[in-house]
Amino acid sequence: MPETAGVLLVCATPIGNLGDVTLRVLDALRTADVIAAEDTRVTRKLLSRYDIHTPLEAYHEHNRVVRTPEFVERIERGERIALVSDAGTPGVSDPGEHLVDACLEAGVRIEVLPGASAILAALVASGLPTEAFYFGGFLPRKAGERSRCLERLAGIDATLVFYESPGRTAATLASLAEAFPGRQAALARELTKMHEEIARSEVGELAAAFATRELKGEVVLLVGPPEEMKQLALDEDAVRERLDALEAEGRTRRDAVREVAAELGLPRNDVYRVSLGE
Repeated sequence: MPETAGVLLVCATPIGNLGDVTLRVLDALRTADVIAAEDTRVTRKLLSRYDIHTPLEAYHEHNRVVRTPEFVERIERGERIALVSDAGTPGVSDPGEHLVDACLEAGVRIEVLPGASAILAALVASGLPTEAFYFGGFLPRKAGERSRCLERLAGIDATLVFYESPGRTAATLASLAEAFPGRQAALARELTKMHEEIARSEVGELAAAFATRELKGEVVLLVGPPEEMKQLALDEDAVRERLDALEAEGRTRRDAVREVAAELGLPRNDVYRVSLGE
């Protein structure tokens, strides 16, 4: 393919500290014909820091239907278009994925330039297992939908990673504590910035600690994998004995199951099956 052929340059930008941009991304931003930015005001700060004067054009969720075919056509005509999001790699929980898909379908060239990642930075800093992880993006806003989503993830033997906005963090942590009692968890916010914070604790304790705090900055929430379900099959007698004791004290079966799951750090569904004698 000739050097003059058009290309979509998918450029990872810093997640906070502007010093984390790569030399390769800076070269791409300088040499592109245009930069397609999720928020031109955010990207302009990066360009100003490195004295880059490439024209900026907006590409976001509200104009992607119109702009996507326009950008593909321009790339086909030979333009070099650099795609950036507000932070991190375009295409991960942002509208950049639509332009990437359209370019792949049209058969135009794409280059992905890696860089800073909130997912990986938070995962490593959390101290939770890193050999396997599941990225769930943003969880549903409605509590019922969120709970059903988490229920489907309960059996995954991997660290769970989610993005969240500061205003919804407390509610989401409460849902995580209900869905995954006893598991270790972490909250990371303002990554790479001056007020970076990483909190680690049992998920219920973490939810309590942030229940009333007002947060700023985007948040990454992480929950560790089940601890081999604490070998529930080998300890069914103890689980059943504790359930019987709580019910003898007047608890309903539902409340007894909830308490035992929280006490032992076990999935509620497994405790419920033991209560049924299965």
